[in-house]
Amino acid sequence: MRARIVDGEVGISESVGVLRGGGVVGLPTETVYGLAADCFNPIAIARIFEAKERPLTDPLIVHLPETKWLDRVVCLASPMQHAMVDKLAAAFWPGPMTLLLPKHPDLPELVTSGSEWVAVRVTSHPLFQEVLRRLDSPLAAPSANRFGRISPTSAEDVRIELGERISLILDGGKCEHGLESTILALRGEFLEILRPGPITHDHLIEYGHIHASEPALNVVNSPGSLPGHYAPKKELQIINTDINGFIPRESSGLLAFATPSQEIINRYLRVEILSPSGDPREAAANFYGALRRLDNSKADILYAEPVTAMGIGVAIMDRLKRASYGSKNKIGHQKEQGALL
Repeated sequence: MRARIVDGEVGISESVGVLRGGGVVGLPTETVYGLAADCFNPIAIARIFEAKERPLTDPLIVHLPETKWLDRVVCLASPMQHAMVDKLAAAFWPGPMTLLLPKHPDLPELVTSGSEWVAVRVTSHPLFQEVLRRLDSPLAAPSANRFGRISPTSAEDVRIELGERISLILDGGKCEHGLESTILALRGEFLEILRPGPITHDHLIEYGHIHASEPALNVVNSPGSLPGHYAPKKELQIINTDINGFIPRESSGLLAFATPSQEIINRYLRVEILSPSGDPREAAANFYGALRRLDNSKADILYAEPVTAMGIGVAIMDRLKRASYGSKNKIGHQKEQGALL
């Protein structure tokens, strides 16, 4: 059965019906499309892991329509924690900020992969908010792609990834931010950025001392924290030298930050430009779509021009590094499997 893409009032009603029946639905958020299920239904949550082929050790993000719902899924431990959450929520919710907080005892352990912490955020997408309110239950929703693959930023991307595994996708147009949410942990007076995203270091600096964590190999601290993630099927290499002097292999594709010279374009079979004007926010919004088009092109290998690691550029480089690491390990695993056959 091929997933149907629906929109409008009918799409919202159908999505709520599937979710109420314990199913999963592709839903739009302001970051990327998510694969949603009722977070208090363990069987429905298991269907997310099954559809994505996601390891049960990789926890999910829980989505709310407003801050007042927090008490349904978290139990804040101290007045200091309450004060910090209130301050951050007032500044950044609804929006692309996820907080790692103590879980409510009623929340199924499958959502948090057995951890006592849950990742939670208040989405700003009006369609997702409406589905949440009509269902009257928080939704767990990781990105709507097969595990480790490029995240979807359109309804059609979701159908390409999961079209044979789910029945319904609610079309909310192209995602505004195009990169997953910033994930924060509260460490006393410190804020630890577990995953960079649209809410940057500069946005957060007035709310506490900021510490950016490095993803530990093979250790899942929070959703999306694995070193190999968001990866294309083809090998992706980050150009670590001057792009003007870099000579690529034949039949290669280039993910360019801004418009390169015609001489550089001529060296590649396919070139995708994230932002013709070199705007980091535009580049972030276009990142996954451009990477997906390169992956689907006739290029044999992909190269990426690095972005200055400032502001949203930190998040873009985080995704590039994970995508590169994931693509190389995927290819290495395929070769290893081939040797065993």
